[in-house]
Amino acid sequence: MEKSVRVCVATCFAVVAICVWGAEPAAGASAEALKVASDVKARRAQFVPQTLSADTRGLSAGDLTAVNHLVRAAKLIDAIFQRQAFPGYSAFAQRVETLVGPDAQAAKDYFRIMMGPWDRLKRFEPFLANAPHPAGAGFYPEDMTKDEFERWLSSHPGDRKEFTSPVTVIRRRGSDLVAVPYAQEYHDLLAQAAAELRAAADATGTPSLKRFLNLRAEGFLSNDYYASDLAWMDLDGPIEAVIGPYETYEDGLLGYKAAFEAFICVEQPADSKELAKFKQQLPFLESRLPIPDEHKNTKRGSQSPIRVANEVITGGDALRGVQTFAFNLPNDERVVEAKGSKTVLLKNMMRAKYDAVLTAVASRTLPDIEVPNLTFDAYFHHVLFHELSHGLGPGRITVGGRETEVRLELKELYGAIEEAKADVLGVYALAVLGPPKGPVPVTVVAPLPWTYVADLFRAARFGVGEAHGLGVVIQINYLLAKGAIDVTPEGRFRPVIVRFAAGIRALAHDLLMIEAQGSYRGAEELVRNYGTVKPAMAKVLESLRDVPVDVEPIFAIEKRAKR
Repeated sequence: MEKSVRVCVATCFAVVAICVWGAEPAAGASAEALKVASDVKARRAQFVPQTLSADTRGLSAGDLTAVNHLVRAAKLIDAIFQRQAFPGYSAFAQRVETLVGPDAQAAKDYFRIMMGPWDRLKRFEPFLANAPHPAGAGFYPEDMTKDEFERWLSSHPGDRKEFTSPVTVIRRRGSDLVAVPYAQEYHDLLAQAAAELRAAADATGTPSLKRFLNLRAEGFLSNDYYASDLAWMDLDGPIEAVIGPYETYEDGLLGYKAAFEAFICVEQPADSKELAKFKQQLPFLESRLPIPDEHKNTKRGSQSPIRVANEVITGGDALRGVQTFAFNLPNDERVVEAKGSKTVLLKNMMRAKYDAVLTAVASRTLPDIEVPNLTFDAYFHHVLFHELSHGLGPGRITVGGRETEVRLELKELYGAIEEAKADVLGVYALAVLGPPKGPVPVTVVAPLPWTYVADLFRAARFGVGEAHGLGVVIQINYLLAKGAIDVTPEGRFRPVIVRFAAGIRALAHDLLMIEAQGSYRGAEELVRNYGTVKPAMAKVLESLRDVPVDVEPIFAIEKRAKR
């Protein structure tokens, strides 16, 4: 078919989307010699290097000095995360550096990208040596089981708060289990990082950044992050700095423990101003969630700033494996209830992923005539509303008369359920705020179903061993079962517009109710029913083998420093 005809057909699909889709829905590694995986070069090729730069020319001299201190702090966060992910990382890294031969450089690169000898895209399959990956990473004794942990709490109920805290590790002391604060476990590195934060605070002329950095330095040493999380919500000025323990995905055993990460960024004020209007819609979106009113979270704060920024450098959990292109923080429900949460979109990373990965994925996933419906604008807005959706729905809940949090009840399945919820609510919310009366334009809502489906396949390649990957496999299978997407005779996937909105609404309801009820059993059932890659999906994923899975960031600030 000629290109002009394909574009015409694609435009017709967009028109249908405007009329139907936008409407209200209908009802320890061992000491053995290192063994390198034979396909390590192919694995390494899954990550395409992309240089990320951020324009710092508008920063004051003091802020430039602050950025340099923050870059050094991010490097220390790398070292903390490496210890969290793999306690033997430092010694093992020295052995990796001694590798020689035709696969040596690929193995070294992949070890650095994965931050360890296990492949995060293949359920932590080892690609160096043969030791299995401990589900609890470095947060728990390697031989400790989930049952042992639960038995200990049953007989020592007074330990529950510290044992389930996101900022403690569990260690053995003789025959006992004990909780050790991060401030003690990682004191050597946290003390250095705190010094860099204080130096950055002294250098900057932005009062809110100065306050946040000083409070976060105190938090590193006190193990109390509440005050600095509140201060982070008030951060303004040209520098966006996230540094500390946040996400719990690295804890594959229980999902309790937070990994250290760092994002050092420069804000894009014009973009931030354009998107700020959406934060006013959060109370309305909460009221429109497809669940009974008693489960809606009307107590969360509504400050919820939105910032668009370009990465200067990242570190720790933000740098390993698949790259983050946006985030919604903090995760402390006390802060969220007091002030809401902040969404930060990393525009230079989003553009790198779209150009290097998503366009190629769409060309092999969607029917040819529908590929032109993919747009960066729809992708950008879906990422935004994905992050905003982390702040919607249940947070603190009551289970059996006991006050708790969703993450504590869903344990290691929380990551997959929460990421799927954010994906689906991102689509749902854009439709609710779309034409004819909402603030989201037709140019975003109309191409969204195709952009969403293509992006699911981009993320499905992360593997079901990773929270985002498992979450998208659940979405694809669920929506197939509901007839909201289908497979063409040629094996391509596409949204079925007349059923798409209803399918999204149904999945949003099911995910939200699992969280509202704190139902670990419900999460298990959803994963069991929909969490396996089926043949049609596997065929498409196989066709993407030569397409990069993600980008490997090369930070311009580091390239300049090496000159």
